[in-house]
Parts: sequence; structure tokens; C-alpha cells
Amino acid sequence: MSLASIKKINIPKISDPDGRGNLSVIEKDILPFEIKRVYYLYDVPSGSTRGGHAHKELQQFLIALSGSFDVVLDDGNARKTITLNKPNEGILIPTGIWRELENFSSGAVCLSLVSEEYSEEDYIREYQSFVALHNT
Repeated sequence: MSLASIKKINIPKISDPDGRGNLSVIEKDILPFEIKRVYYLYDVPSGSTRGGHAHKELQQFLIALSGSFDVVLDDGNARKTITLNKPNEGILIPTGIWRELENFSSGAVCLSLVSEEYSEEDYIREYQSFVALHNT
């Protein structure tokens, strides 16, 4: 996969006409996969980095429910950084893309919706192994 396959997706936002806040809904037509696992990151210390891996099969949709953080994406040939800071938009990361999450703001919450249940065999945790797979 290439970085061109990374998609920023807007999540429908319904604003309450009486000013009582907003509601966003993720239904089955927003994502190209069935959600099989949900997890979230929070209380990430300043200066910490999360992620640092790629997946062989798993697809992932990341949302900043609160605060902000950067997602550094790498396809083995190029890198780009996307800042997530709105609870009604996220990024779809397909298989074969290295990801690192950094620059978490105070109080940031990262929601992750994924296409597969946890399997250690699906992870590529060594960057040099990841690059070698993409350059063969």
C-alpha cells in the first residue's frame, strides 16, 4: 500500500438545535470493514510515542475523541504526518502502513476501530523488517 491509500473520513455530526452539544455516529457504511475490536489510548505522557508498527491484515480507523495527536505514516518509501484534532473525523489506515502516534496534547483520547481481533502474528514490529518487505 502507498500513502495515497490513506483516507481522512468525515463522521456525520448532528448538532442539537437547542445548543446541548453534538452527536456523531459511525455506522456500517462509513468504514470498509466490520469492526471486530475497539480500543482507546488516553493519559499518554507528554513526549511519549505510541504505535511503532504495521499490520499484515488489519485495517484501522483512528479518531481524536478529545485533544489532538499526530499520526506519522510510512509506506516504506515516503512519510507523512496527519494531525487529528476533531472528534468528527478520522483516518483510515490500510494494511501495510507503518504508523506512529506522537505529540499527544494534555487530555487527548485516541479511539481505534479495527478490522481484526488481536493477533501478534499480524504485527510487523521491526522497522527494518517492514522496509525490507516493501523493497523486495
